Amino acid sequence: MNLDFTNRDVVVTGATGALGEAVARRLAGAGATVHAPGRGARIDLSDEAAVAAFYAGLPPLWASIHVAGGFKAALIADTSLADLRGQLDVNLATAFLCSREAVRNMRVKAAGGRIVNVSSRAATVATGFSVAYTASKAAVSAMVRALADEVAEERILVNAVLPGTIDTPANRAAMPMADHRKWTTPAEIAATIAWLVSPAQTVTSGALIPVGWT
Repeated sequence: MNLDFTNRDVVVTGATGALGEAVARRLAGAGATVHAPGRGARIDLSDEAAVAAFYAGLPPLWASIHVAGGFKAALIADTSLADLRGQLDVNLATAFLCSREAVRNMRVKAAGGRIVNVSSRAATVATGFSVAYTASKAAVSAMVRALADEVAEERILVNAVLPGTIDTPANRAAMPMADHRKWTTPAEIAATIAWLVSPAQTVTSGALIPVGWT
């Protein structure tokens, strides 16, 4: 797939992680100017004022991709309210704030745009042991569909990818006995995200797209 992002500005959050780095590399390699909060000065993406200031300082955006997030596994009996709120902050609040500020930015030029959030397969194929995480990612998926409907007439396309287990060194170390052949690489997920935000993609919005086998 030959995608050209020349002269297009794109935000990628979480670019210091394996998936975010793969997304940033893929888009930069296709000509995009990538703005990555967290490279250099650290930005708390759950801080409303900090996120607003970051986006206010950007040029008109073509796309905003929100990879930043976190995972915490625990039995429900061992999950505190603070744990739940922490997962909502790191997964839902960051996606909400970045999506909101991206829409505000894109409205200035009134030429549409692309937004992709990273949810999780756990949001649709739920298992136990990570209730707080699952709830936070399910909320991200619901937000994506609601936002896609809200901005449809403005030609802003909003979608989510739902990875299963991602093949990263950290996950391999944490699960050495797992069948790694069924895991999806960051580069493979990045390819799906690149298509979703590409100029050639003009009709898909409100989609929750599974990527990977598990």
